[in-house]
Amino acid sequence: MVNQLQQIALVTGANKGIGLEIARQLAEAGMHVIIGARDPALGQRAQARLAEEGLDVSVIALDVTSPESVAAAALRIAETHGRLDVLVNNAGIFDTADGPPGEASIEAVRRVLETNFIGALSVTQAMLPLLRRADGARIVNLSSSLGSLALNADPGSPYYAARFIGYNASKAALNMLTVQLHEVLRETGIRVNSVSPGFVK
Repeated sequence: MVNQLQQIALVTGANKGIGLEIARQLAEAGMHVIIGARDPALGQRAQARLAEEGLDVSVIALDVTSPESVAAAALRIAETHGRLDVLVNNAGIFDTADGPPGEASIEAVRRVLETNFIGALSVTQAMLPLLRRADGARIVNLSSSLGSLALNADPGSPYYAARFIGYNASKAALNMLTVQLHEVLRETGIRVNSVSPGFVK
């Protein structure tokens, strides 16, 4: 049972990997964490795993590439909690058919951008009314050093040779989303940041 003083956090793509660990640490910090998962069965497995650790989590079906799924998730959170204190746009994919601009599969690039950038924008737009109802809400976008124009252009950078036009462009676009959201929400008390967790499994 969520109490009224408890902060509510939504983490997209949280049934595994970085998203699952983010969900765990937010719950350990005392938040009620909503695990957003494209596959509800995988989300329920993640929920059970964290619940075994005594953590306060729930799961919601959320496919960031489906406007209907995003709208349904926003409605359910509104009906259940009435607000959202933290949104973590973590859901993201890498496609092995991605690559340098002259070789990358256009369909792969489209899939990556649809999930990593358009998906984050879609979820953010849907959740903004709920974030505005919270006191000092937060939006965190999971970016990557591969989205840095400076590092991509620096021959001395360890990321210089990692040319995946779809993935890199999606993270650069996500950084632009962060910058613009920060500016338009400056007077609302909602803080917006990008974070790069580094190269992890």
